[in-house]
Amino acid sequence: MSLVDTLRIAWQGARANKLRSLLTVLGVMIGVAAVIILLAVGTGSSLAVQNRIKALGTNTITVLNRGRFGRGPSTTGTQSQNAQLTNASVAAISDQTQAPDVASVSPVVTATQTATFGSASYSSSVVGTTPAYLQAEGFSISAGSTLTSAEVTNRQRVVLVGQTVLSNLFSPGQNPLGQTVQIGSASFQIVGVLAEKGTSGTTNQDSILIAPYTAVQDVLTGESASFSQLIVQAKSTRSLDAAAAEVETILANEAGTTVANLPFSIVNQGTLISTAQSTSGTFTTLLGAVAAISLLVGGIGVMNIMLVTVTERTREIGIRKAIGAPKAAILSQFLFEAVLLSLIGGATGVLAGLVGTRFEIVGVTPVIAGYSIPLAFGIAIAVGVFFGLYPANRAASLRPIDALRYE
Repeated sequence: MSLVDTLRIAWQGARANKLRSLLTVLGVMIGVAAVIILLAVGTGSSLAVQNRIKALGTNTITVLNRGRFGRGPSTTGTQSQNAQLTNASVAAISDQTQAPDVASVSPVVTATQTATFGSASYSSSVVGTTPAYLQAEGFSISAGSTLTSAEVTNRQRVVLVGQTVLSNLFSPGQNPLGQTVQIGSASFQIVGVLAEKGTSGTTNQDSILIAPYTAVQDVLTGESASFSQLIVQAKSTRSLDAAAAEVETILANEAGTTVANLPFSIVNQGTLISTAQSTSGTFTTLLGAVAAISLLVGGIGVMNIMLVTVTERTREIGIRKAIGAPKAAILSQFLFEAVLLSLIGGATGVLAGLVGTRFEIVGVTPVIAGYSIPLAFGIAIAVGVFFGLYPANRAASLRPIDALRYE
C-alpha cells in the first residue's frame, strides 16, 4: 500500500466519528497553545525585569555609604571611624591607571524638596551630581542643554527638570527654559528638560530634578566632605565585574581595610541582571512544565481514542489481514491516524497560541520565544507517535481469525 493510500485511509478513519476526533484535536490544541502562551509569559516577564534594571543605568556600579567600617556594631579603633565617599575617592576611581575599566564616576547627593513656580508646587527628588551621571543613568535631554563641568565648578544654581515635574509646574505649551523655580528655599534656573524615562518598579524616574552637586550642597543639603553614593559606569557590559573589582580595591586601600570589610555596599548591575535572568529562567521552566502537563493530557486523549477506534474496527482489521494486508500496513494505518489528529491539533494550537500572546496576561506583555513554536509543534507530533504506537501495534498484532470472530 502506498503512502498516499495510507494517508487517505487514516483521514477517512478520523472523519468516521467527527465529534470524537474534534475533541481529541481540541485536547492537543489546548496543550500546544498553553506551551506557547506560558513560555511567552515567562519570556515577557524576564525581559520586563531586565528592562527595569537597565532603565536604572547602563553598565553601572552603585557604591552606597553604609556609614561605618566592618559589618557589626562599632567598637574601637578603625571600627568606629565614619566611612566616607569623598572627592578623593572620585579622583582615585577616575584614574585610568588604577581603574582602566571605569568610564566615569559621578558623586551623588540627594534631597527631597518642594519645587515651586508661580502658584504651582510639586514635591520631588533633587539629585546633585555631575554631567557624567546623565549618561550613566540613561537620562537624555529633550529640550535645552545638559549640565556642564563649568557649572559644577562654579557652583551655579541651574537645574534639569523631569517630565512629571514639568507637567505639574507648567501649563501645556509653556516654555520652561530660562524660567526660575524655587526649590526649597533657593532659586534655580531651568537650563534643560529631561526626556521621558518612565518608571522602574515603583519609582517614577520622571519625578526628578538634577542640579550640580556643589549648588545642592550650598543651599539644600549643606556642605559635606562625603557623598551618599557614587555612580560608576564601566566601559562595557563585559568589563562590569572587572570595574567593580577595581572600585572595591581602590576604596579598600583608601579606607585602610580589606575588600571583605568595606564600609560600602557595592551593587553591580551585571549581578542584578544575572540574578534576574536566573530567577526568570526558573519561572519560565515552571510555566513550561505546567503547559507540558496539558499536552500530556492531550496525548492520553489520543491514545484513548485510538484504543476505542481499534476496538470498533476489529472486524475490518481481520478482513484486511485475511486478504493479505501485512502487519506494517495495519500498523502504519492506525499510527498515521493518531499522528494526523496530533498534527491538526498542533497546527491549530500554534495559531491559538499566536493569538493568545497578543493580549496582556496578569499584567505581563507576552513575548513569543522563538524556540517555543517548533518545540510545541514537534512535541505534538511526538505525542501522536508515542501515544498512537501502542494502539496501532495492538491492531497490527490481532490474529485474523480472532478479528473475524469479533462481534
